[in-house]
Amino acid sequence: MSEAVSVPRVSVPRVSVVVPLYNKEPYIGRALDSILAQTLAEIEAIVVDDGSTDSGAGVVSACRDPRVRLIRQANAGPGAARNRGVREAGADLVAWLDADDSWEPGYLAESVRVLEEYGQAVASLTWAMIEYPGPFSTAVRWKRIGIPEGRYRVTASTAPELMAGFLAHMLPSSTVMRRRVFLALGGFYEKNRCLYAEDAYLWLKLLLTSEVAFCSRAPVHKDCAAAELSTNLAGVRPVEPFLLDPSGVETACPPELHPLLHSVLALRACKTAGVYGYFGQPARARELVRNFVRLSDWRLPWFFAGLLGCTPLAKWAGAAARWLGWNLRQSHAQ
Repeated sequence: MSEAVSVPRVSVPRVSVVVPLYNKEPYIGRALDSILAQTLAEIEAIVVDDGSTDSGAGVVSACRDPRVRLIRQANAGPGAARNRGVREAGADLVAWLDADDSWEPGYLAESVRVLEEYGQAVASLTWAMIEYPGPFSTAVRWKRIGIPEGRYRVTASTAPELMAGFLAHMLPSSTVMRRRVFLALGGFYEKNRCLYAEDAYLWLKLLLTSEVAFCSRAPVHKDCAAAELSTNLAGVRPVEPFLLDPSGVETACPPELHPLLHSVLALRACKTAGVYGYFGQPARARELVRNFVRLSDWRLPWFFAGLLGCTPLAKWAGAAARWLGWNLRQSHAQ
């Protein structure tokens, strides 16, 4: 049974901030401080405690700012926590802040300004981030990948490599989105307590159906040392949900973009298959290649790595790569 702390809401918030909380007691205070320090005052912060076993919820409860609400629920995963927060939101715009990340004070005000300038046709705005320890601006990777500045609409001629770059660099803590679009697309993936790439499932549907915007300035600070599955997993990462359960994305995709979607899924399947082969799991690699890859995809990046991953040779190639100091698991995340 869920329960909420009874505090008054902001009468008409311009942005609802949703913070999923799971065992982040050392960091949640910093996240809240960065929200409450925003120069845009007309906000509400909805913290969804997703069955934490530490005292992070107590830190939130101790905050007396009436703009902050705490909602508790049984553990269901980050996608479910974020979806619950958006359902409770009262603003037309929603922003997400992971409990171990933070924003510069002008983040929300500038996001509102940019989205108002672009108008209702633009569904979301994503910023670059400063990663710690470092610091390192993800704008450097954006430039290398070709992520554009300003408004962007995916077309049939969009390169699948660029789509993969979008999916790797659109993150909840750096994205502000129109609530109506979020609800129409069904939100983040939350089946089976999904813990990895639950956001990419939503971003893929968003990119295929809506105009979006990007800004290479970096007012978002990401604490990579405090992150869990996204950056600090010891072994091979799970398969992305858009490869495990692609039907929702396929249904949302306009007919003219089906060839592009196939190429994106094939590219990601090849790359993931290569990683599974590298870690000595060729059967999992073969399943991915069988489900998503055609011989006509041979021009895609990672095509041959995916085929190699289907064979026992990939394990030996992985051992050689590790001996040479090449970390394919880290590459898999990019």
